[in-house]
Amino acid sequence: MSDTTTLKNAKILIVGGAGFVGCNLCRHILDKHDPKEIWIIDNLLSSEISNVPEDSKVNFIFGSVADDRVLAKLPDDLELVFHLACYHGNQSSIADPIADHDNNTITSLKLFDHLKESKNLKKIVYAAAGCAVAEKTFEDPTATSEDAPVSLFHDSPYSISKLVGEMYGNYFWNRHGLPFVKARFQNVYGPREILGAGSWRGTPHTVWRNVIPTFIWKSLNEEALPLDNGGNASRDFIFVEDMAKGLVGCAQEGQPGEAYNLASGVETTIKDLATYINELTGNKTSVDLKPARDWDRSGKRFGATLKSKEKLNFSATVSIKNGLAKTVDWTKKNRELINQSIEKHEFMINQFSS
Repeated sequence: MSDTTTLKNAKILIVGGAGFVGCNLCRHILDKHDPKEIWIIDNLLSSEISNVPEDSKVNFIFGSVADDRVLAKLPDDLELVFHLACYHGNQSSIADPIADHDNNTITSLKLFDHLKESKNLKKIVYAAAGCAVAEKTFEDPTATSEDAPVSLFHDSPYSISKLVGEMYGNYFWNRHGLPFVKARFQNVYGPREILGAGSWRGTPHTVWRNVIPTFIWKSLNEEALPLDNGGNASRDFIFVEDMAKGLVGCAQEGQPGEAYNLASGVETTIKDLATYINELTGNKTSVDLKPARDWDRSGKRFGATLKSKEKLNFSATVSIKNGLAKTVDWTKKNRELINQSIEKHEFMINQFSS
């Protein structure tokens, strides 16, 4: 297409670039798109500096985009921005709604306001949350489309703040012409998601954050995998390499003001997920059946993929079983790194369990 935005020789900012998705995106861009330079801003609240690629094109700034001194360090001729930073996870936001506000809502507002007069900016891609617009059901779900209705009742501050970020971006697009594109994430997994990355955030879910790295770690240690609601919940799992390609697709082909699902379109139950992982690791320990989480009303969900396929030419290509195999392999090779990350929170975890 003649209006395709190119990443070649571009100045790019990745907010949250030391995080799991951000560092994989950074590597993908370096490997496939030959940028001029990549700037990363990250406060390392839920990420590790070891994730930042050592490359002469990468410039790292420690801090938050809510800090004017950090924003002042950025070049004024940025062409592409990926805003991936967030206060990681529903349960951390439930434990500390104020911290969620400070790291999800204020950060988005400050960044958009800073970029509103930018003359060189071609796209800003925002990591929106598919869970925030998904139907709340434990019955048979339908694929969540980009124009799904938005409820005013939500399960977590995280869900609320991600929607507020969309709304602020929409405002700056309408008012100032900010080239704002919404990438609606489903459940991302894959290599470089380090359990316990960053600082303590008031809950054991600082460590046990997402289901796949948690299950893989416990399975490798021959522990019982905990199945909330008997494992009947389901999610749309998308491999991080596919997510990086989808984010680039949003930057290249996404239209300002529009939302695009980055999804596999495949519904996988947590029970099946546990079975796949235990088979890969050889874990024979029986699963641990638990009741449904008291805060979570979104039992089953998956994303519609048609719009992204037609408008971005994006489709996820890595199957759940192949993606899990790659993730298990990475986890085995990085057990020492992950164990060190978990151990730094051991005292606080023991305080919560005692």
